[in-house]
Amino acid sequence: MNEVIDFVAIARRYTELGSGSKAELRRAGKPDDLVLIPAFYHLLPGVRTDKRWQRVVFFLPYITHAENGMSLGKQLAGKVSEERLFQVLRSTSPNDLIQLRRLVKQVDPVLDWKKLGEMLFYWNEQAKRRLIEDYFLPPVDSKKEAVS
Repeated sequence: MNEVIDFVAIARRYTELGSGSKAELRRAGKPDDLVLIPAFYHLLPGVRTDKRWQRVVFFLPYITHAENGMSLGKQLAGKVSEERLFQVLRSTSPNDLIQLRRLVKQVDPVLDWKKLGEMLFYWNEQAKRRLIEDYFLPPVDSKKEAVS
């Protein structure tokens, strides 16, 4: 069963960090580097951190939160070639996340941290598939779907 995590509150906490702490987080070259950065622990007070948290925090400096924002796949569509996205998704950890963060930096997306945080926290083959489907499939129109 998935735990309920307030990723929006974590993103908000990130915006409240000082510029030095934010810079330390941005300089992390891979998710594992975060364990040696004090700001990582300031973002997650009282939380026993692990790789899931490292994945989330690794992306915090590069994504702005917007309630009900478009998915990451939709924001990458038209701005990143499908070949490049498939190359990222075929990579294994941590290279997949390092390359995905490069794409995110290029696109400068505004996303809903509720959805994105969950995708990163539970990053696996299913999350990768959801990302690629969002890239290719048109947005779901709830009115049309109800009629079908």
